[in-house]
Amino acid sequence: MSRLFLRTLRDDPADADVASHKLLVRAGYVRRAAPGIFSWLPLGWMVLRNVERIVREEMERAGFQEVHFPALLPREPYEATGRWSEYGENLFRLNDRRGADYLLGPTHEEMFTLLVKDVCTSYKQLPLSIFQIQTKYRDEARPRAGLLRGREFVMKDSYSFDIDENALQASYDAHRAAYIRTFDRLGLPYVIVGATSGAMGGSASEEFLAPLDAGEDTFARCPGCGYAANVEAVRSSLGPAPAANDAPAAHVEDTPTIGSLVARLNSRSDLARRDGRPWAAADTLKNVLVMLLHPDGSREPLAVGVPGDRELDVRRLEAQVAPAEVTPFDEPDFAAHPQLVKGYIGPGVLGEPRGVRYLVDPRVVDGSAWVTGADAPARHVLDLVVGRDFEPDGVIDAAEVRTGDPCPECDTGLELRRGIEIGHIFQLGRKYAEALGLEVLGPDGRNVVVTMGSYGIGVSRAVAAIAESTIDDLGLCWPREVAPADVHLVAVGKSQAIPQFADRLVTALASADIRVLYDDRSDVSAGVKLKDAELIGIPTIVIIGKGLADGTVEVRDRRSGATEPVPAGEIARYLIDRCHRSTTPAQ
Repeated sequence: MSRLFLRTLRDDPADADVASHKLLVRAGYVRRAAPGIFSWLPLGWMVLRNVERIVREEMERAGFQEVHFPALLPREPYEATGRWSEYGENLFRLNDRRGADYLLGPTHEEMFTLLVKDVCTSYKQLPLSIFQIQTKYRDEARPRAGLLRGREFVMKDSYSFDIDENALQASYDAHRAAYIRTFDRLGLPYVIVGATSGAMGGSASEEFLAPLDAGEDTFARCPGCGYAANVEAVRSSLGPAPAANDAPAAHVEDTPTIGSLVARLNSRSDLARRDGRPWAAADTLKNVLVMLLHPDGSREPLAVGVPGDRELDVRRLEAQVAPAEVTPFDEPDFAAHPQLVKGYIGPGVLGEPRGVRYLVDPRVVDGSAWVTGADAPARHVLDLVVGRDFEPDGVIDAAEVRTGDPCPECDTGLELRRGIEIGHIFQLGRKYAEALGLEVLGPDGRNVVVTMGSYGIGVSRAVAAIAESTIDDLGLCWPREVAPADVHLVAVGKSQAIPQFADRLVTALASADIRVLYDDRSDVSAGVKLKDAELIGIPTIVIIGKGLADGTVEVRDRRSGATEPVPAGEIARYLIDRCHRSTTPAQ
């Protein structure tokens, strides 16, 4: 450590907002270069390379082959698939000296597809799975949380190429199994949840989430049957459709303010519900207006009807309208649609024929009766029945998901948790193959469009997720397979025997392929050395100090905090056995 390019900090960096970001900077693993962009110092680079190594080993173990693409990519393939415009402002675009358009790769579906098109001509060359580990670039509007949401990041992306959907399923299952082995070796807790494919397209889609509060994703999990899904993909559990045969005709009532609507209804006996229960916010239909910004720059008004006790979840909505971006419905938009009365908008002025597409929550089923806006100030309409009094343009599951909502599989109340997305697997289908003309000669001699799958792991994000999942009050606490060293050797004390013994121990451990970080600094106190050891987070800390005079060395487990004295003559063999036992991969 006297020669290591390292500086530890006692105070948290001012711009850090999650624990992993704070400690990775304080412990000397990374330094901020610009918003969402980081430089890796030696200790951090070792951890990143260890994560890469584990990912690479498991991909190769599964039979996948590694390739490598440039990060600087031409416009034309992305134009062919529509993503030059669909990515919008998230793309880093640039021109060369001749004025040709390029981009910094955010993802590489097009390049993988074209490479296979160039090489493979027959179904006999399939199935094929190829992968790369490479830096990606996305112009995040709000980079945050250190390595968890950056503008430059390292990712493993792989793609499978098959002759049909049945073969794709086998490739998908092989990747799924490889991901399970990978995250087990990384020491990351994870949950596999159903997900949406969004702008990627395709059918089946699952995310691997590390269940941590620092994550931006929220997922729902059923304690009854094990159902799990990102909230963007949760299906609403619906009861039987109500019958509206006995509902009176829709009628308009004075309702001075939205906030007093339910109270006003319950205060009037002439407006009492026929089933005898009090009115509730869930009986009202709230119509929320947004503006969709499409990749071509066009804007489309959209109204979403949700029960009044729910809020519209913009992330759920965005996942279903992608690649369009959801933006607010502003004053100029209201001015352009004078039929919309703010706060009292009802289905009567909505729908594609009237210029505002109208989608409703799945709970707004045919035969259900609602209280909603009457399209006039301070007026609501009661007993407005779906299918009798109005017809929406379609259904969209975009209302917020809540703890206790019924599971769509078994009706048990769902639990909600935050999570960090560490992996995502898709069954892409033929979207990119069709756009770019990827065909092979099939068994019957006819050309067949190849079926694809896409599989990603956030490598640099995994570094932060591992840190986030293992930190404690003292600092980082790495699993051995990803740690920058196996042993952090701390020599403290004035006796010349201490550094001499430490030097011999370092040599013995190195000869047995045990990685050692040796704190040989003579210009810092024992207290600083021990605090740095706890902050840096190597799994085994060995303290050579005054106990050496009695023939013992202290060994401390960084994760549990347990310490034990080990005879000095046995310490090398003890550490070798301990480190080798804990780094043997599971088969």
